[in-house]
Amino acid sequence: MINLIFSTAILILFVFLTPRLITALYARNRIFTLENLGGEGKVAIVFGAGLWRDGRLTPVLSDRVTTAAQLYFTGKVKILLMSGDNRFANYNEPAAMQRYALELGVPKEAIVLDYAGRRTYDTCYRAKNIFKIEDAILITQGFHLPRAIYTCNRLGVNSIGVVANLRQYNHDSTVYWNIRELPATLIAMWQVHISHPVPLLGDPQPIFPLEAQ
Repeated sequence: MINLIFSTAILILFVFLTPRLITALYARNRIFTLENLGGEGKVAIVFGAGLWRDGRLTPVLSDRVTTAAQLYFTGKVKILLMSGDNRFANYNEPAAMQRYALELGVPKEAIVLDYAGRRTYDTCYRAKNIFKIEDAILITQGFHLPRAIYTCNRLGVNSIGVVANLRQYNHDSTVYWNIRELPATLIAMWQVHISHPVPLLGDPQPIFPLEAQ
């Protein structure tokens, strides 16, 4: 009985840890900081990460928007695609992200909103199929970047990532986020390679219309 329990535990660990290891290895040479990111890109994709009850950005999301704004101000990207959840009337991540970016000085014409980025898979899928993005710089924290980079690349968006860790986050939250990535990464790999779900779509809205023709 003890051997069975031990074997089952090992199997469970293998199932959850392997996808995380695969995405980490895949992304390791595709992750940069603001300082060591070279060249110039056209689009930065900013992933939603929750709002407080009063509509303010959580620290994690605030850092993502701030990092994206810094990329824009340094001329490393031209457009910020802000993708988040807006399935409820009183919960609008993209609009809140835009408000904060405007406060930071990003011009409105440099911001595109994706209101149906309910999960990382949806954001990447819609970036390719709705906004017709071929290449992107992904903006999120280090714990999330491997999954985001792997997912977007597998869905046809040639992507690298910039780490948005601008502060020391709460220890308990950090532990939770890293544990959460284990099942989230497993699900992402299942979706990318096996189930291929189609998220909420709509009419194409190419960010660069002439290039989409």
